Amino acid sequence: MEEVKKLCERVNANVRSMGMALTSCTVPAAGKPTFELGPDEMEIGIGIHGEPGRQRMKVKTAREIVEMLATAVVEDLPFKAGDEVLAFVNGMGGTPLSELYIVYNDLSDFLEKKGIKIVRNLVGNYITSLEMQGCSITLLRLDEEMKRLWDAPVCTPGLRWGM
Repeated sequence: MEEVKKLCERVNANVRSMGMALTSCTVPAAGKPTFELGPDEMEIGIGIHGEPGRQRMKVKTAREIVEMLATAVVEDLPFKAGDEVLAFVNGMGGTPLSELYIVYNDLSDFLEKKGIKIVRNLVGNYITSLEMQGCSITLLRLDEEMKRLWDAPVCTPGLRWGM
């Protein structure tokens, strides 16, 4: 257990994430949206449980949204040129996969300009806020052990590879 704890602490120390929403979610117990957004508004810094974000603004392009989210993530750790990362673009439940790949493409361009290399990736709806439209960007700075563990065979309801 101590070994697992140390790995988890290392992952936690090397990962950052930021999300955005175009709509709220409706928590079943509440029966109504957690917050209201106009058709031309978005929230930056939303919580995975449907909490409103840090900042509300007019809707931006995918590239502008990625720049806002990725800049916050990269500067917070901070990540630096030469870092190898796992890039995770997560849908919040109501965003089409095609749009998540647009976000991933823009993230890849953003990181390439900073000299940060994506060596592993994950794109899809994995940790959702029910039907919320939006996404999150997560970057994990990888070391050799983390890459080896990520590449190990996985067979779960949500992830499958290397079998």
